Amino acid sequence: EKGYVAGEQSSRNWGWCRQQNRDLRELPLAQRALEMWKGLNEELGADTGFRHTGLVYVTTKQSDLDAWSNWIDKAREMQMHSRVLSAAEAREMSPGSTENWVGGVHSPSDGKAEPALAVPAFAEAARKLGVTIHQDCAARGLETAAGRVSAVVTEKGTIRTSTVLVAGGVWTSMFCRHHGIDMPLAGVQSTSFFTAPAPEITTGGISTPDVTFRRRLDGGYTIGISGRGLLRLSPQGMMYAKPFWRTFRKRHRLLTITADKTFFAGPEALMRWSNDSVSPFERMRTYDPPPQEKLITFALKRIAEIYPQLADVKIVQKYGGLIDFTPDWVPVISPIDKLPGLYVSAGFSGHGFGVGPAAGKLAADLITGDAPIVDPHPYRYSRLVDGTDLGEPGLM
Repeated sequence: EKGYVAGEQSSRNWGWCRQQNRDLRELPLAQRALEMWKGLNEELGADTGFRHTGLVYVTTKQSDLDAWSNWIDKAREMQMHSRVLSAAEAREMSPGSTENWVGGVHSPSDGKAEPALAVPAFAEAARKLGVTIHQDCAARGLETAAGRVSAVVTEKGTIRTSTVLVAGGVWTSMFCRHHGIDMPLAGVQSTSFFTAPAPEITTGGISTPDVTFRRRLDGGYTIGISGRGLLRLSPQGMMYAKPFWRTFRKRHRLLTITADKTFFAGPEALMRWSNDSVSPFERMRTYDPPPQEKLITFALKRIAEIYPQLADVKIVQKYGGLIDFTPDWVPVISPIDKLPGLYVSAGFSGHGFGVGPAAGKLAADLITGDAPIVDPHPYRYSRLVDGTDLGEPGLM
């Protein structure tokens, strides 16, 4: 770990543990993850903050409702059960709202967890099983012998091993490129904030067209801005523009596009280094982008309009975070055939925390040769580079 555990993406997410509105290719992973979340407090011997609260989506657009209804029909064939809400039911499940919802969906089997509790709980449980976690210790690169992985070179020494899993989030593409492996990922920055304790409008989470809410255990809310983000121009982004074009064309109106110094030194820069020299991962231990203030202003305005009881909500922390997207918004959990012994778990496209327990189990199964927890085919790396038609991302 180049910085510290949960220093970047793992601690900067909304804390939703959901199956609802997943891309159907990702749904089996989400279903198994929910099963695991329900027993993790006991298994880890610590409170992850997971609560089986259900989650709600509401909307003012009939097109959203139609898409959700269509998804529910297909997901039902995969034993996922949620239901469409009428306008009256949507109002009832988002109490105090002044918006004229046309309806929504409710997934009673979904839940929430606290990233700040869950990730350290995983780390501590792993330590108890004998895992060693090396923080402030960047992996600079790999060594190979006879065409396969033979070691990881870190800033503090070399670790001999025949198997490596790269789970580097937005840094994964840069690490893979160092070894001649294409990994088409695109980083989009999201903005979120924590509030002080505030009136209860939900015990779980509510998604609206403009803002999302998750009630935390301390009585405050984690609030995100639905669908909006910041796209920084980068060499990596230009390199992989073609596979992302279809999605960009559809969603660019919700993005702010900018350029800054990260073009030359950020996670998506094109950089060269040797394994015996300081790497980019050491130069930037924790990528901590500033939040978009205009999105926070927008969110506070919409909160006050939709939920007047939250009009005076106080912000206690605000943050930006980079999300690593694949072109189809489905993660890569896969061996890399070009370099035997190398595995990748990345490109979770904003879904990684919720599916994390099952994603970790699938990666472990692939490495050990155990029967996989789910069919790994949808998450294969090769689809990104072999000309497979990736289509458009499904529901998020």
